[in-house]
Amino acid sequence: MLLKNVRPMGQTATDLAITDGLFAKMAAPGAEEIDCGGRILIPGLVEAHTHLDKSLLGLPWYRNEVGPRLIDKITNEREVKVALGLDPRVQSERQSIQSMGFGTTHIRSHVDVDTHHGLAGIEGVMATREKLAGYVDIEIVAFPQSGMITRPGTVEMMDAALAMGAEVVGGLDPCGIDRDPRAHLDAIFGLAEKHGKPIDIHLHERDLLGGYSTEEIIARTLAHGMQGKVTISHAFCLGGMDRSYVGALQEQLAEARIHIITTAPASAPVPAVKELKELGILTGSGSDGFRDTWGPYGNGDMLERAMFIGQRNNLRRDDEVEIALDICTFGGAAIMELKGYGLAPGDKADAVLVEGETLTDAVVSRAPRKLVLKGGKVTARDGTCVLEAP
Repeated sequence: MLLKNVRPMGQTATDLAITDGLFAKMAAPGAEEIDCGGRILIPGLVEAHTHLDKSLLGLPWYRNEVGPRLIDKITNEREVKVALGLDPRVQSERQSIQSMGFGTTHIRSHVDVDTHHGLAGIEGVMATREKLAGYVDIEIVAFPQSGMITRPGTVEMMDAALAMGAEVVGGLDPCGIDRDPRAHLDAIFGLAEKHGKPIDIHLHERDLLGGYSTEEIIARTLAHGMQGKVTISHAFCLGGMDRSYVGALQEQLAEARIHIITTAPASAPVPAVKELKELGILTGSGSDGFRDTWGPYGNGDMLERAMFIGQRNNLRRDDEVEIALDICTFGGAAIMELKGYGLAPGDKADAVLVEGETLTDAVVSRAPRKLVLKGGKVTARDGTCVLEAP
């Protein structure tokens, strides 16, 4: 394939060749030519935090009347999955295909593991991952949504999920949910060490409670020699009011090479992404759950998520909005340790053709994606995936 008249990352128009699924210096004889009309090409968008097994896409409207606490949402979801007969294979395929239409080429999904549903979520998302291989890459986090220490048997199920092929060890609020930070962190770091896997832990805890858990995560990371292998998702405590305390905490995170993933929600304090960037802390983003039992909002568009990051962080200058886009592309790719990610010769031809005069224009306009490529194969045109959702 030869992409003609294309602007890589909004730069001067040129031609880009693709050979054997990789960007190349020269096109092969007889390569298909695609006129890109001077549009911008960016690497594939990276959905670094979502829950593919929970989406209600394609189902009748769910009326949400759940209580306000985190545990209310967790308990309700566990029960509603049964009442609705939720099939994690079907739902994960529906969400993945919708995300592909928006230009996502890589997904990290936290998938529930609990004593109520067992490994059904893991098995369902694994089936989707196999079916969509070559169209989108899906990385699975074994996620103890209902807690580990408070629900005996969950640690053993997490162990089984990792043995089955889940790539990342998940965790959740060591104090707020499990109420035993030592035991919770013993469990997840022990599993990571046993299976040689990285960690991605949800941390909704705010202010000093979240700061305490963060300090404990930092200490474990250093003790286990897992620098560069631990991610904290949400990290609401880094959006706290005591900026001197947060500043010191962020310096420790930088020294331990712990990554941050923010979904930039409107309802919670969020990490200051410019501060993280200045400290060299890798930052990614994701849609989190959407159209599920937790809430009705969201659609899986990572360009829209970049806009949310910009709005929550008061990013107004073009170079600042570009930081938000970088978080949704190169940042997530670095956290997921994707090989050959980018637009240079030799990189995998995972890319999105977007509308706009500049990168910032592309983020704020969010026009339907003209073309999405995965390994040089067209996976979406004009905002619609080439695959049909079940």
